Amino acid sequence: QVQVVESGGGLVQAGGSLRLSCAASGSIFRIVTMDWYRQAPEKERELVAGITSGGSTNYANSVKGRFTISRDNGKNTVYLQMNSLKPEDTAVYYCSADLFRPGVGNLRYWGQGTQVTVSS
Repeated sequence: QVQVVESGGGLVQAGGSLRLSCAASGSIFRIVTMDWYRQAPEKERELVAGITSGGSTNYANSVKGRFTISRDNGKNTVYLQMNSLKPEDTAVYYCSADLFRPGVGNLRYWGQGTQVTVSS
């Protein structure tokens, strides 16, 4: 079994910062990518940022220049540093790990989500 656990959400004023953490644990052969998604009320879940095992990153246009994703491969952990937060960043943030398992292929696992609320 694989567990994906996020932490670090909370309430912050506009212009402030938060750092989210996500750790994957359990029966892991190889992590391909780890990603952060978010879902605001009555909106579709969207990709915020992703990072490969080699360190390549990608970001949603709405967060470029404000959010930074990083990872510690030795700890199977990914971080999302969020600066200059805006009220429209308010959402539940989900961590997702894309794992490779021999004989099975790629499987995606999700965390339970952490609430980020940005007040104006």
